[in-house]
Amino acid sequence: MSDPAASAAAGPPGAPRGAGDSMVLVTGGVRSGKSGHAERLLAGCDRVVYVAPGPTPEAEQDPDWHARVEAHRVRRPPTWRTVETADLGAALDGAGDDAVLVDCLGTWLTAVIDEAQAWEAPEETVGALVAERLDGLLAALSRRQARTVLVTNEVGWGVVPAHRSGRLFRDLLGRSNQRVAEVCDEVHLVVAGRVLVL
Repeated sequence: MSDPAASAAAGPPGAPRGAGDSMVLVTGGVRSGKSGHAERLLAGCDRVVYVAPGPTPEAEQDPDWHARVEAHRVRRPPTWRTVETADLGAALDGAGDDAVLVDCLGTWLTAVIDEAQAWEAPEETVGALVAERLDGLLAALSRRQARTVLVTNEVGWGVVPAHRSGRLFRDLLGRSNQRVAEVCDEVHLVVAGRVLVL
């Protein structure tokens, strides 16, 4: 396994895709090193829009989640612009020629279902909702010409979730990952900090 960060950063910042840029989906398990790898892929870019699509509870509501969010914020270069929204299509379109890092599709999926209060809705209903939002994301990705990196999670390799919401999340994220991977130039699998280009 090799780290393709150096080759992926070969194009000049702001150059259109096809001139060293690419659209990359970075996937892997929890704490595998996905986010760090994704950030390194954009290390050579002058202008980066970091899209954080997940729920943003207050520190007193979920101190563990708040600590994770803060750790990501501290790690980002000060020149990166952060956009916190679950409307990924609008965020990608709004980034223009800047490079984009979306971290991550798992928290985006959580936010989409949370906003609709659909965790207990029939699976077909939730699936249709997610598919509609995913269509908007894929359309925006098809319009992108600048370097774009998306982070997601592999959640189907472990124990089968005991609760319906966990199984629903696993299945919807797996299907979403497949659709996003279809439009990306590369998919990078991160395991224990090592990267395999699929």
